[in-house]
Amino acid sequence: MSSQLSGVLTALATPFASDGQIDEKTLRRLVDRSVDGGVDGVVACGSTGEFAAMSAAERRLIVETVVDQVAGRVPVIAQTGALSTREAVELSRHAQDAGASVLMVVAPYYEPLTLDETSRYLRTVADAVDIPIMLYNLPGATGVNLDPDTVGRLAREVENIRYIKDTSADMAQAGQLIHRHGDVISTFIGWDSLLLQAITEGAAGVMAGTANVMPAELVSIHRALAAGELDRARTEWARIYPLMDAIMSAPFIPAIKAALNAAGFPAGGPREPLLGLDTDTVAGIASLVEALPQLSAAR
Repeated sequence: MSSQLSGVLTALATPFASDGQIDEKTLRRLVDRSVDGGVDGVVACGSTGEFAAMSAAERRLIVETVVDQVAGRVPVIAQTGALSTREAVELSRHAQDAGASVLMVVAPYYEPLTLDETSRYLRTVADAVDIPIMLYNLPGATGVNLDPDTVGRLAREVENIRYIKDTSADMAQAGQLIHRHGDVISTFIGWDSLLLQAITEGAAGVMAGTANVMPAELVSIHRALAAGELDRARTEWARIYPLMDAIMSAPFIPAIKAALNAAGFPAGGPREPLLGLDTDTVAGIASLVEALPQLSAAR
């Protein structure tokens, strides 16, 4: 698919079986949960998908599985950033060959790089493939913030850099991306609880781990905002906000899995070194899921 991305993109969680291996069958069900919920795209091997705890072979398997299960229904965005430029290029070429629509590239997240080193890495990966690139700004993990003017310059100089996922949680920075550089790059906000503000500000969309749990609800709010129905969007947002807030206030990956498990969807737990949530937090999330019976895995 080559059409312009917009709307709600699910940052897919990765279900693990009891032995710690990827549960491919449940991953396929999770893909269908989002697609059936109306999302505009799904993301394989993002941060919510725990890519940093996987081998390169596992990351390839997930991309192949997601592309196969989606079967052209929505775009697939594959996160292919890695610790080395060489591995990022290899993963990117594989994802392109596997049928991904867009590649999302996070900067290396161990060695503290300069902005020039990060820009060179991103250019090299983008030049190695033909499909669109989404920059992934995740300063909390990478130690490098891709400021709006750097992003705009990269998008103007590298033809296939067309999107950015900004997970800085800084709406002032997002506003600069949208208003200063919206002619060359489309901004997706990667902080779920900022959906209302982001779409109102003019973002192309949101990439949300919580869309694993409540895809149709987030899609409905986005559609209301796109149609100018702000009151409806606010009413629906207020209904899901307690659950959104509980997930965002806890360690995110185990919170997503706790919410899915509470909805009757067997997502398992996170892969170590991440640990599950304490029993009180799990119980609190479960009670909020139960208050929204439409989130049942029966969907």
